[in-house]
Amino acid sequence: MSINDEVFYGLLLALAGFLFSMVLTPFYTHFAYKYKFWKKQKKTTVDGKSLPVMTKLHAHKFKHVFPTMAGLIGVVSVTAVTWIFNLDRGQTWLPLIGFLGGALVGVIDDVINIFGSGRGAAGLRGPVKFFLITVVGLALGWFFAVKLGWTSILLPFIGDFEVGAVWMMIIFAFAVVATSNAVNITDGLDGLSGGLAMMSYGAYGIIALFQGNMLLFGFCLTVVGWLLSYVWFNVPPARFMMGDTGSFALGAGLGVVSMMTNSFLLLPIIGLPFVVETGSSLIQLFSKKFFHKKIFISAPLHHHLEAKGWGEAKIVMRFWIVAGVCAILGIFIAATGGAI
Repeated sequence: MSINDEVFYGLLLALAGFLFSMVLTPFYTHFAYKYKFWKKQKKTTVDGKSLPVMTKLHAHKFKHVFPTMAGLIGVVSVTAVTWIFNLDRGQTWLPLIGFLGGALVGVIDDVINIFGSGRGAAGLRGPVKFFLITVVGLALGWFFAVKLGWTSILLPFIGDFEVGAVWMMIIFAFAVVATSNAVNITDGLDGLSGGLAMMSYGAYGIIALFQGNMLLFGFCLTVVGWLLSYVWFNVPPARFMMGDTGSFALGAGLGVVSMMTNSFLLLPIIGLPFVVETGSSLIQLFSKKFFHKKIFISAPLHHHLEAKGWGEAKIVMRFWIVAGVCAILGIFIAATGGAI
């Protein structure tokens, strides 16, 4: 196929993902309200401390019912489009399973949050989520290294560096775990994580296209198609939240795609907003634990900016702009550094 045919095919998949998601959204909304998929406001940190700043900032969102777990729409849409039109053992099987594996961990967490009571209503404990997503990452890493035979990683501007199957499994698992948690941490404002993930998947889709990985390019654009639909309904004021179902699916899938394009080391650049958000949370936890003081008014960074008086739409739009610049920079480095 020519490059024009590949682009056209990918755009059709994106359109399919968008339209399928738009059709599914009313059905999800019906069931979300019927069975009360209400999001419970988070009021404590991972170490059990209270969150007075964030609780106050987002109190208005929880005055009325606010459905979560809308990531199910994307899980169904991306799976259906990929399974019917774009399934391939070498290119799309692994990212799809990563997407579904992350979604499964998220579904468990969301169901506990929605229907749980007492202290357990916050969802899965952090160590349990970490363990489950690590199992997903290691299992996929084994398939990637042993079955598909990937045992080297690209160092931009230098070349491929042989690491062996065991280390490749570990690197793969790290990509899945780190990205899943980063997207999950960033999912705190209407439209924020959806827009950022759209930029990242779009960038990796372009990299896959120019590598000749047409089906992987199609998978990335299918996810972009769903995210276009999701952001349509999630811009302030949001109709629903993607929940951990969506954020873990997006993060795990993105981590897999970065490995499949041999561009894992570009992930911190293409996904820089996710890195900054996660880093701000880690810095806050470290400072509070060892120095008993806060660096940020509230973490992650988007909550700090909220507390400083930035409007929600202003934060989201500026993060999107930064993500777009990072995506372009990542593609440029991929093109000049040997990934393309």
